[in-house]
Amino acid sequence: MTVYPPEKQFVVSVGISKTSYGEVVALCRQWAGGNRTHYICVTNVYSIMLAKDDPEIARVFNDADIATPDGMPVVWALRTLGSPQQQRVYGPTLMLELCRAGLRPFLYGGREETLPVLVRRLEQQFPGLPIAGAYAPPFRPLTAVEEEDVRARIRRSGAAIVFVGIGAPKQEQWMHEHRDCFPGLTLIGVGAAFDFFAGRTRQAPRWMQNNGLEWLFRLVTEPLRLWRRYLLISPRFLPLWAMQLLRRPGPKR
Repeated sequence: MTVYPPEKQFVVSVGISKTSYGEVVALCRQWAGGNRTHYICVTNVYSIMLAKDDPEIARVFNDADIATPDGMPVVWALRTLGSPQQQRVYGPTLMLELCRAGLRPFLYGGREETLPVLVRRLEQQFPGLPIAGAYAPPFRPLTAVEEEDVRARIRRSGAAIVFVGIGAPKQEQWMHEHRDCFPGLTLIGVGAAFDFFAGRTRQAPRWMQNNGLEWLFRLVTEPLRLWRRYLLISPRFLPLWAMQLLRRPGPKR
């Protein structure tokens, strides 16, 4: 049965897909081996605010085949905008669901010292999972030769999906730039998932995730890196969301 890409609901600056883990997995299965490259953005408040401030970043997110509601505030926004049953589709969990489905991944991102740990842990958690390859890009722009070498490695790998873990918005921009390079592959930006699963960074407790407090946990554990994101950029989302709700037309009489 053909699965069609989910409908999107505009939230402040980005069209967010009304989707689920099962639907995304089904679409990735369907797209595998086709003649197009697809890409998926896992989209949180920070991503939406980056898109609000930069039209080019907005285009990157809005061109995605799927933009999942990655953070609880985005889920709550979708619920108030007409999708009351919407659930979170969180990047790290989506990565695990796709591995559980047996879709052969290539890992692009992480650090040279932690990427082997990630590969080993995924193989232990999912026995028989055929990991197609892994590459930790340097913390500088790749040369043209390096870029072509990586593209060739991914094409030759036999992967069905490429998990991209180089942080937002860099990972989304990379996927957008390579959206015509890998026919039959789906590129998925998974944010901090590589560091979580390699044990380099702690995940927030489930109760904090479910109540929209993951930002607080990450701010406390990584204040120097994340203070600007959570104290200056993301708080602007709430008034913009409220303004969008106020502008919505009321029910017809």
